[in-house]
Amino acid sequence: MSSPPTSPPAAKRQRLEASLDPALVPSSPSTSAQQINGHTNGESSAPVVTSAPTIPATSTSATQPDESDDDEEEEEYQAFKHDHEDEGIHRDMYLDTISRQNLDFDFERLCSKSLSNINVYACLVCGKYFQGRGRGSWAYRHAVGENHRVWLNLTTEKFYVLPEGYLVSDPSLNDIIHVLNPRYTSKELIKLSKLPEPSFTLSSQSYIPGYIGINNIKKNDYLNVVLQLLLHIPPIRNFLIDPKTPELKEENRPTELVRRFSTLARRLWNPRLFKSQISPHEFLQEVNKRSNGKFKMTEQGDPVEFLSWIINTLHRDLGGNKKKHSSIIYSTFQGKVQIQTQQVIIHKEYSRPVFDIGRDIQTISSPFLFLALDLPATPLFTDVNEKKIIPQVPLSTILAKFDGKTIQEFGPTLKRHHLAMLPPYLILHIKRFTKNNFVSERNPTIVNFPLRGVDVSEYVDPKPTDPMYSQYDLLSNVTLDTTKASTETTGTGPGITAKKKKQNEEENPLTWKIHVRAGQNNNANTTDKQWFEMQDLRVESVTPEIVFLGETVIQVWERRDLSTTRS
Repeated sequence: MSSPPTSPPAAKRQRLEASLDPALVPSSPSTSAQQINGHTNGESSAPVVTSAPTIPATSTSATQPDESDDDEEEEEYQAFKHDHEDEGIHRDMYLDTISRQNLDFDFERLCSKSLSNINVYACLVCGKYFQGRGRGSWAYRHAVGENHRVWLNLTTEKFYVLPEGYLVSDPSLNDIIHVLNPRYTSKELIKLSKLPEPSFTLSSQSYIPGYIGINNIKKNDYLNVVLQLLLHIPPIRNFLIDPKTPELKEENRPTELVRRFSTLARRLWNPRLFKSQISPHEFLQEVNKRSNGKFKMTEQGDPVEFLSWIINTLHRDLGGNKKKHSSIIYSTFQGKVQIQTQQVIIHKEYSRPVFDIGRDIQTISSPFLFLALDLPATPLFTDVNEKKIIPQVPLSTILAKFDGKTIQEFGPTLKRHHLAMLPPYLILHIKRFTKNNFVSERNPTIVNFPLRGVDVSEYVDPKPTDPMYSQYDLLSNVTLDTTKASTETTGTGPGITAKKKKQNEEENPLTWKIHVRAGQNNNANTTDKQWFEMQDLRVESVTPEIVFLGETVIQVWERRDLSTTRS
């Protein structure tokens, strides 16, 4: 009975002994070499061995991982490979022990023992991360102690069998690389603007790439909606996942925030996922670090504040400055507003202060990344049953702030606004919250808006030559989902304790969801767009009428010429 295929170190020892006894040399049919995952490997007709040979016991002394062993074993393997390149040694006997259900590459690449991010390997059996590969390293100990043999270097994307330490190259491992580090071609980028074809997970569950859930670790739903919003804006999405983007190349040293955001984007749109969801844990850890703890996964926050912070931080990290088009952020969102300011003087014939054209008017032109819109004060309407009626207002009414005629009072000054330049993608922030030391109020007014063809030409001067450049179609809509009262106490006092406030927040949680317009379906002959409602892991296809419901806080509008091009 022939002995099972042996690992390279053991085979190397047998080769040395074979000079005395040729019968000790294992035989295997040679095959043509092929390049897989960047390594040369030959297919073997030998059967896969599922039983693991006895593993040598390790020393019980607490030795620290020695990373220099990795280089020594790599040299040993290369020498062995050179000596046996024509013998077709079978080197993938343990691949059937891989458990893809346990693999999750969304978390930080830290050793679970040393918490180091240097030379980290993933165990492809249990999914845990350990440092090193040499004798005495954490990965080596885990391989010996648990008999978990197949490992992946998360940086070099090379596969190894431990504790023997030899390289493995097999086409069946390519799907793991596609999950760890998804890659896209130029043709694939173009297809993303249309509704992608359904893909399937390991459990045969169908999902549409890009329109999948983002895990809510605790209270990061306010962060998730902003991530979905940004990663569905075509120029931002393509910039982050395009392998040709210069700012993302290693020689240009992208910041850790940019690198992790790019990874998150590539995974969200990945058509080869093992599960139909992703976790933002790795990216949000960096967000928490860079924002000095302002934006946490464990505490509810304001998505508008996070949106403002993330786009400005990304602009700086990408080398942007005050110049137009100095980053992908400015090229996508930057517009210009002209503001006229004058000191308040009360006229007896007017009930309210007005601009006096006979006096000096200070005019400044200021760039913007999003526009803040004010809601009218909430009227106290009730129906015949004494129930409150939620007021409604059209979008055009609150956009009139920028018509160049509407006057706003800011302390001792009067201001008028009008748009001087329109951006390709217009972000609107509808201000619902006012807060002081005692009371926090939320304006529940519903904003009515069309899904397509919002014309802002009357708010911009000079007007575009082509009307198409002043019309916008809705791309995404972030709404508030809560059962809280519109007014609540913010401080503490008699009968209002911190414990009672926390209990009220738990009973009436504040959550966020987003509606996103998908591209044209490749299989449909209609020009109608499909809408998805996404709230953490919940993703549903909805009718356009659902988009109008709820208290809108953030909207992204796509200029008509860009929307037509994408369709």
